[in-house]
Amino acid sequence: MENPISQEFMGMMNQSSISMLRSSTLESLDTPMSNKDKVVALLNSFNTGSQEPIGYINPNKYIQHNLAVADGLQGFGEVMQNAPEGGFKANVIRAFEDGDFVFTQTEYDFFGPKAAFDVFRFEDGQIVEHWDNLLEVQPPNPSGHTQFDGSTVLTDLDKTAENKAKVEDFINTILFKGEMDKITNYINPEKYIQHNPAVADGLDGFGAAMKYFAENGLVMEYETLHKVLGQGNFVLTLSEGKFGKGEPSAFYDLFRLEDGLIVEHWDVISSIPPKSEWKNDNGKF
Repeated sequence: MENPISQEFMGMMNQSSISMLRSSTLESLDTPMSNKDKVVALLNSFNTGSQEPIGYINPNKYIQHNLAVADGLQGFGEVMQNAPEGGFKANVIRAFEDGDFVFTQTEYDFFGPKAAFDVFRFEDGQIVEHWDNLLEVQPPNPSGHTQFDGSTVLTDLDKTAENKAKVEDFINTILFKGEMDKITNYINPEKYIQHNPAVADGLDGFGAAMKYFAENGLVMEYETLHKVLGQGNFVLTLSEGKFGKGEPSAFYDLFRLEDGLIVEHWDVISSIPPKSEWKNDNGKF
């Protein structure tokens, strides 16, 4: 398969083309697409080679928080130019919109199969900031669930604020303070489905994972909650802490709620590299 980004796309990443983007108004920006639609189109352009979705990025203000990528549109272009034979691929599993933010869960072929969450911030209809967290695709967990399967049905749009507040309280009470006796205030023990590659369904699976960590001198410490984003029955949190042997880590957790309780969970945990390895100065969060 030929590189879906195409040589034409790579060529448009030179300085003269970026200057042209800065000085012109792209027709695509005038279409009545939602911000979520624009993000999905941008990610799908990895598969199609379409160049139009690049116009959804503001070339003058694009802030990059993937620490392996240089800042700005130029950094994005450099990644595209280094695509392996056959290019990158993206399968958007879930996409949600919260105010000026769009967040997605995507299965990538990006230097190998990856599970990822992406967050995009918009201003005036263009993407101006991007965060993400990626992990290699893992085998199904002890309950047979993958990092991607499960419900995709968006409901309860009138309960977005309520569900975001519930998840934020869960992070603060259970994961920060460790008040495990209150866990059934947040998780439905009869319905809880787990997509973490190492953890089984239900509260028993959660407890077994915590016991394993304790017995083996491992840690899972949530220290800072940076963002809570949601739409309807889905809520994504971006947190910072330590994982495994104490490495600085980023935790992206996606929760699905029913009747005010968490019933499904997906996550991506990745280590934060030392600052000497960063390709931009914007930080992970």
